[in-house]
Amino acid sequence: MLTKTIREQTEEIERQVLHPNACLSSESKGRQRKEKEDDLRTCFQRDRDRIIHSKAFRRLKQKTQVFLAPKGDHYRTRLTHTLEVSQIARTIARALRLNEDLTEAIALGHDLGHTPFGHAGEDVLREIYPGGFKHYEQSLRVVDVLERNGQGLNLTFEVRDGIVKHSKGKGEIFSPRTRSETLEGQIVRASDAIAYINHDLDDSIRAGVLKRSEIPAELFKIGDTQAKRIDAMVRDVIQYSLSTGLKEIVMSGPMKDTTHALKDFMYRNVYESDISKEEFKKARKILLDLYYYYLEHTDEVFKEFPKESIDRKDRLVCDFIAGMTDRFALITYERLFLPQPWLVL
Repeated sequence: MLTKTIREQTEEIERQVLHPNACLSSESKGRQRKEKEDDLRTCFQRDRDRIIHSKAFRRLKQKTQVFLAPKGDHYRTRLTHTLEVSQIARTIARALRLNEDLTEAIALGHDLGHTPFGHAGEDVLREIYPGGFKHYEQSLRVVDVLERNGQGLNLTFEVRDGIVKHSKGKGEIFSPRTRSETLEGQIVRASDAIAYINHDLDDSIRAGVLKRSEIPAELFKIGDTQAKRIDAMVRDVIQYSLSTGLKEIVMSGPMKDTTHALKDFMYRNVYESDISKEEFKKARKILLDLYYYYLEHTDEVFKEFPKESIDRKDRLVCDFIAGMTDRFALITYERLFLPQPWLVL
């Protein structure tokens, strides 16, 4: 009698325990390139591990969330944001008996394509790169092409789908038009919004950009602390998603209105505030100068990019700039464009 592998035992547990609408690892649509299955980990567990061990994931620790190159120890970076999204998403997935491994993999990989200096960097590349630039499309390019010296991570369809459909910008959080094919992907999209509007509010108050007295009282009805607001939103998503028979991930009408009101408030008073715009002007100049410099000096770009990029200088430079951390961009700009002190012995 053949003994089942640990992976096969895990897949059997998924079939027995998870909700009928959960995405089973044994029923994945597969990878772009076929691979032999692992005997220990399911395909989604392998995707999660590949993302965590990627260079792009490590660079998130030095990328802006809201405030450019923050010096305080407690401000969020793109990495801590990603971890908060993952925690919220896994809580929802577990409560709904959906696939936590798939949810976690999508959450950990959703922002791998973010530029230095946050959305300011994205705006610059959108303006100057032919065809435009979207960070969620770049995240997919990172895992498909740029990692492993041009080989990509070869992730499953479901993880890739969740990554490219996580973003909503100023738009509807639960839009059916850009909805992930899996409930797990839909959870990450909702969790991303729940995480950033709450922790960015917290950081903005800490930074003195906002005062609690300036925040509309109605936004505190669901909770007067970050923890209470997140808890209320998470419970609402769980409750109302179950009320649909778990056919989709949704919020109740009142909670969705409050969430969008908080998001709109943050855009008006933080993301697009006069203070942010002044800092973004500086970031814009740095990235513009770096972009045009490397267009003329592509031989100085790191050699870890796929061969197909070499004949397209704009693609090569866009990938290079998008992959920079805030710190690397600042150091590189100083080295290339600012006078360097003479070393006199």
